Amino acid sequence: MSEAELLPPGRDPTLATAVHRRLREDILSGRLPPGLKLKLRDLAESYGAGASPMREALSKLAAEGLAERLEHRGFRVAAAAPGQLAGLIRARVLAECAALSEAIRRGDAAWEDALVLAEHRLNRVARSLDPGRFTANPEWEAAHRQFHRALLAACGAPPLVAFCERLREEAGRYRALANTVAYPDRDVAAEHAAIARATLARDAPAASALLAQHYERTGAFVGADLGRHTA
Repeated sequence: MSEAELLPPGRDPTLATAVHRRLREDILSGRLPPGLKLKLRDLAESYGAGASPMREALSKLAAEGLAERLEHRGFRVAAAAPGQLAGLIRARVLAECAALSEAIRRGDAAWEDALVLAEHRLNRVARSLDPGRFTANPEWEAAHRQFHRALLAACGAPPLVAFCERLREEAGRYRALANTVAYPDRDVAAEHAAIARATLARDAPAASALLAQHYERTGAFVGADLGRHTA
């Protein structure tokens, strides 16, 4: 018997998955701000789904920590207090440095080639769409994600990589809420190059230290900007 045959009548797994994905993207991007009450009727109308797939999507978001279940009162978007950012950055440093050390130990020539290519592609894309003012470039953001994924790809622990990805998305939510896209007096490309060089040299302590500094610098900028927005 298939999974679809085991589902309750009227349950559409494809619709529930699509609604969950769209809600998740809207929370991570900041389009649905922290603390917003997620009213079932309004959401069903906005996302074109019935009550059953919408409840399932919200339950999944609550399990992921992106929504909060209110006792007898539905759901709301999870908080994103500036004070929580430091803990998130620390968790990301601990998890990704462990994964990077394993990737350096286990990685083969194909992994090295993929990392070199990811950095090359990142360097070829402009961070800003507008030379006169900093406007985030989605192509750069995608290449940036791929570079950081390439660093960890050889660690051989898919659950750890998935955890790192979840932390990355949560950190990205804070960045979106703070609207931080530029970092004065900081050369992000040079930071990426230094991380890549140490990684390819198989120097795990140096690569881990550089990756930690990279995230801590970003966290400091985002935290300061978020504090100004929420003050």
